[in-house]
Amino acid sequence: MTLLRTQLAGVTRRPARLLLTGLAVLVASFVVYATVLTQQITERTVLDRLSGTPATVDLVLGGSDPEHAYRVTTADLAAIAQLPGVAEAVGRVSVPMQLAGEFVVITADSGTGPLAVTRVAQGAFPSGTGEVAVTPRTADRLGLPVGTTFTLPSEWDDAGKPRRATTLRVSGVVTAASDDGATLYAPQPVVSSLATDEHLTQVDVRLAPGVDPARVRAAMERVAANSPAPQDGSRRPEVMSGAAKRTIEAQTIIKSLDDVFAAVGVFVAVAVGAAGLVAASTFRIVFAQRMRQLALLRAVGAGRGGLGRALAVEGALTGLVAGVMGVLGALAVGNALPSVLRAAGIAVAQPGFPIVAAAGVVLLAVSITVVAVLAPAASAGRVAPLEALRSTGTTGGRRGIGVLRGVAGLAFLAGAVALAAFAVVRLPDRDTTNYSPVPALLAIVGSGFLAYVALIGLGPLLVRPVLAVVGLPLRRLGPVGRLASGGVGGAPRRAAAVSVVVAIGVTLISGVLVAGASARTVADRAMAASAPADFELAATSGALLPEGVLERATTDRSLEHVTGYRRLGDGRVNDAATSLEITDLDLRALPALGRLDVTEGSLTGLGPGQALLSDAVADETGLRVGDRASVAVGAATVTVRVAATSEQLPLYTQLVLHPTDLTSLGAPVALSGLLADAVEPGEQGRTAGLRALRQMVQGTTDVAVTVLADERDDFHRILNTLLAVAIGLVGLTVLIAVVGVGTTTALSVVERVREAGLLRAIGLSRSGLRAMVTAEAGLYGLIGAALGVLLGVPYAWLAVKALSVGAPLELPVWQLAVVVLALVSVTALTGVLPARRAARVDPVVALTAD
Repeated sequence: MTLLRTQLAGVTRRPARLLLTGLAVLVASFVVYATVLTQQITERTVLDRLSGTPATVDLVLGGSDPEHAYRVTTADLAAIAQLPGVAEAVGRVSVPMQLAGEFVVITADSGTGPLAVTRVAQGAFPSGTGEVAVTPRTADRLGLPVGTTFTLPSEWDDAGKPRRATTLRVSGVVTAASDDGATLYAPQPVVSSLATDEHLTQVDVRLAPGVDPARVRAAMERVAANSPAPQDGSRRPEVMSGAAKRTIEAQTIIKSLDDVFAAVGVFVAVAVGAAGLVAASTFRIVFAQRMRQLALLRAVGAGRGGLGRALAVEGALTGLVAGVMGVLGALAVGNALPSVLRAAGIAVAQPGFPIVAAAGVVLLAVSITVVAVLAPAASAGRVAPLEALRSTGTTGGRRGIGVLRGVAGLAFLAGAVALAAFAVVRLPDRDTTNYSPVPALLAIVGSGFLAYVALIGLGPLLVRPVLAVVGLPLRRLGPVGRLASGGVGGAPRRAAAVSVVVAIGVTLISGVLVAGASARTVADRAMAASAPADFELAATSGALLPEGVLERATTDRSLEHVTGYRRLGDGRVNDAATSLEITDLDLRALPALGRLDVTEGSLTGLGPGQALLSDAVADETGLRVGDRASVAVGAATVTVRVAATSEQLPLYTQLVLHPTDLTSLGAPVALSGLLADAVEPGEQGRTAGLRALRQMVQGTTDVAVTVLADERDDFHRILNTLLAVAIGLVGLTVLIAVVGVGTTTALSVVERVREAGLLRAIGLSRSGLRAMVTAEAGLYGLIGAALGVLLGVPYAWLAVKALSVGAPLELPVWQLAVVVLALVSVTALTGVLPARRAARVDPVVALTAD
């Protein structure tokens, strides 16, 4: 107990050292508890804001199971509206329609009052039976300003021709929670009149003030029970509270959020592990600086075990303080952030104070530090009492590694290589029948884990070779550069400990960047097939485009890269059983088509008698590039040579022929459709091109315009979001690593006071000393970045190949360079304050310091 009190008294005299030792654990605690609060904020926001039922709804007649249909009718709505205590009842229903060949959805809403889901931005909400409101994007895309009159077909005959149509007028523009450019709003009676039956999705009810909800609920349940029994397999509607309905609607999103935060938990776990490595390195440095003090304790009778236990208790205290401060910091930020976001117009919910999670985070912090301190404490406990006779209070760090550590590191390295070789063997070829990526991915993850364990063990042996390469430019800058490089290389165990943590973060970031670049290439190839242009103007139901449309589109100033195509169905290749879709689209006419994924052959110069075949058809027929094939449509036949094969072909076809060959197969002269790009970028150029195409076919039936660029933008938006989130999560580990670099540099300055004084005494200026210490901090980051890139790129390539057949290895050199430069700059900045402290030391005082 006396020894423990002595150690704790030393801690209380130097609280800054305790904080510096546990800084990485503090950051990790902050990250973990901030993640808990973020999940709570997100889930509460989803429940409050993102459900389809407004928060003002008290009771709902509808369904509790999204997997089943419930029969709610307009008669139920009328009966509920007459119940005592009901202030307002609104029926919800949406009907898909077709407007000028475009699919739109007309949705019921009250437009005014507490139950409305829209707000009027221009004009007025529909009040008559022949009026609708549109969203701003719908008004632009479909050319429906206020006052426009249009016709919606509401019934079709067996031939697919409109049999009944309704004329509607746009009375206003409204804003809603989302705007996909194809949404209209109208009162429920108008929407129900356009539907083929009287079914509603649900009935939302708002109660009058002071009314007993239980009494109204019982009355609504009687209405549901008296409704005719469903005959179409649907269920009778149920009555539930508005809060319960909002929870049900949000469950799907909440479930996906749980999956997202489970993935976040993996990255947080990596960051916590990194914090443990930093803490272990920091304890080792601190104990080395106190070696003379510890030796004196041994000289006055302290045993090895007692000294080790006292140091472990000191570590636990460090973890307790760091954990509490991390939790309090996260709680402060978590409660302040919603207010800041609300001031910026972003409505989010306020978090609570999850006490159990807070206690768990503090316990985790204590556990991390106890585990991190065990090995350094055991080493410090073995200090010889004679160390007390040393003239300095610190001891030099060991440069090598023990035999046991070296053997263990080599064993882990061999295991990593073996698992990586297994993953390479498991990579798929073109035939992916019954292929599962799980074994290869598990092998890749296991190999990466073993590789890092090996890096931790063998790291001190790698520091000098890596430093000799990456530090060469710095050494050529002069004495300061050579001193900085020598300072890092002189303590390889310390440099390895902090650089390994940096390497973990850089590996993850470089892996995300490489995988993201490869995924973007695969996505561009897929988009080149499904969305090769901004617009597609296509005839439907086997019809053809009107004569002269291609010429008008070609001369229109809002469009470019205009190209027409013809299409034939029921094609056969070499009498294969599969029926094929054939087109004569010019693959050189659109820039996007140059990104098509070519499995074999070349797309350039597809001439008469040549064909581009999909991989599926090539595999079914056994055809390869250079083979002759017979293509038939009905009685017409042509013989072509396979010029290339591709996994996906444009316009969801399986065969591309030259126009002369398609004519020989009986294709009419008129076009099936055309593709075009917008001249101007952005929504404005897209709207102009869309209006121009619609104007060309105005009054023509069986022709539809599709904005393919929306699909492409949505896909890229999702991909960019996923990459940004992944990099942000990986950044947690980098943050811990940067903290480790700063801590190590600060402790190194304390340890090397005499060295700093000697350098000043022999003529090194204050600015030179500052530059040396700052450069040392940057070298820690540079060594870790080099190791991280060398490991991250190969493992990312293996993962990409395991997940996607034919995915290329895309190396985003500039992005990786920016990451490395940014990391080196940030780690160098962490050395600025320690460098200033080192430069302020008086040379005479420093030379007399212990």
